[in-house]
Amino acid sequence: MNCVVLIGRLTRDPEVRYLPESQMAVATFTVAIDRVRGAGKEKQTDFPRITVFGKQAENCERYLTKGRLVGVQGRLQTGSYKNKDGATVYTTDVVADRVEFLEWGDKGAAPARDISEPDIPEGFQALEDDDVPF
Repeated sequence: MNCVVLIGRLTRDPEVRYLPESQMAVATFTVAIDRVRGAGKEKQTDFPRITVFGKQAENCERYLTKGRLVGVQGRLQTGSYKNKDGATVYTTDVVADRVEFLEWGDKGAAPARDISEPDIPEGFQALEDDDVPF
């Protein structure tokens, strides 16, 4: 089984190119995903590279921009190549089957809002991770 589901923010605008033989669009971008290490420990961030094909790649170019929140469903794919020094470089990418735009807007618009401090509805209170019973 090879299934990956990620939610993160784009670190830069998607780059799109077209395959010469089929003129199919290929978009690549990187997302930042926080990895919480536990109470009192410093969080770490992963930066997986995402590759998208076809119409979805064109939609990513049109609607996604740096900072936008995105959900990605796909699979891991590894590869390798020789760099200009002759050394082998190994790669791991996520090939996306599905990309969900979790914040909408035209490319020139700013992200909708910062979700790090959510709005708390009247009558509710914020909970710390230590207060959750599971």
